[in-house]
Amino acid sequence: MFVTEPAAARHRDLLAAAEAAGVLVSTVTERAAAGLSETVTPQGIVAVCDPVDVPLAEALRGHPRLVAVLVGVADPGNAGTVLRVADAAGADAVVFAGDSVDPHNGKCVRASTGSLFHPSVARCRDVGTVLAAAQAAGLRRLAADGHAERHLDAAEDAGDLARPTAWVFGSEAHGLPGDVLAAVDGALRVPIYGAAESLNLATAAAVCLYASARAQRRGTGRAGADNRSRAS
Repeated sequence: MFVTEPAAARHRDLLAAAEAAGVLVSTVTERAAAGLSETVTPQGIVAVCDPVDVPLAEALRGHPRLVAVLVGVADPGNAGTVLRVADAAGADAVVFAGDSVDPHNGKCVRASTGSLFHPSVARCRDVGTVLAAAQAAGLRRLAADGHAERHLDAAEDAGDLARPTAWVFGSEAHGLPGDVLAAVDGALRVPIYGAAESLNLATAAAVCLYASARAQRRGTGRAGADNRSRAS
């Protein structure tokens, strides 16, 4: 861990925890911290970690209930925000497929606000391999597609979202390619009730993932337990 003197004064508890865990802590200048942080306004503290991604088979092992798959999502801010949303919705894993951004990209890490370290994260360039692995794990593969005939509300009303699901999201600029849409089990669009032309990727992902999380928890009785836990 690299930290400036002012940051060290602000984060004494964090540094004490790091040192107790055997992490090497080094004091650096403000200029050095700025060079390491890749931000306009660095916070004065930078940690170096091992990569967190795991093999695809490990990310999908067991019986996952909810997985987010990013296909060709190149914008690190969008990718990191979807990671954060997936974590908040209780997703078991997030898979970066195709030519998606590296989840360890600095902007992606910052946009995830720590969620990079919570769900399993996997990378695989072959989208077909990812979709096949999701199917083998017992997941229904649903594509989020703004042009889909069926919308999210109809699927939720029919009880379709309570099943274990891998949501497949494409890039904000281009969406999902035709071969991916042809390979999944279904496609849904988020209904738009106002005059907005569309939703951005992170917002659409939040709506879709939370719809599935809500349906799954309603089916298992976990919603009430979650709410009681927060209330207590």
